[in-house]
Amino acid sequence: MQAPFQSTVMTVKPEWIDFNGHLNMAYYGVLFDMGADQMFEQFGFGPGYQSRTGNTTYAAEFHVRYVRELHVNDPVIVTYHLVDHDEKRLHSFQELRHTDGWLAATGETMTLHVDQSGPRVAPMPADVLSRVQTVAEAHATLPKPDAVHARIGIRRP
Repeated sequence: MQAPFQSTVMTVKPEWIDFNGHLNMAYYGVLFDMGADQMFEQFGFGPGYQSRTGNTTYAAEFHVRYVRELHVNDPVIVTYHLVDHDEKRLHSFQELRHTDGWLAATGETMTLHVDQSGPRVAPMPADVLSRVQTVAEAHATLPKPDAVHARIGIRRP
């Protein structure tokens, strides 16, 4: 098990560039989501999960820190670090990195497992929870990222 998980290489698309000449802030979220989708397939939340089980995942909270600009055609990867979990929730920390190794952004997410018949937050099936636990055990050896639980605000002397 790779710790943290690393996505395949993705490329910043021309239509994602804003009038400032760099990646528009909305598309950082798209890249984080695409990277998380690759990790979620390993958990068992692939494309057929919702139709097969009536369950899905919702992002309840997402925090992005923009560290360095990305530009058109930049090759990037997204890492996924499972920081914590229980039977209904996943707390993750992601990094968006240029393939040269430098950090472009971080994302921290609280994801809920949802029974869509409610909709309501519900426990994950045992097979999925087992895969989540396997990832959690592999990621438990990773140092906790400094930016986890970062707060936003104006610092006053």
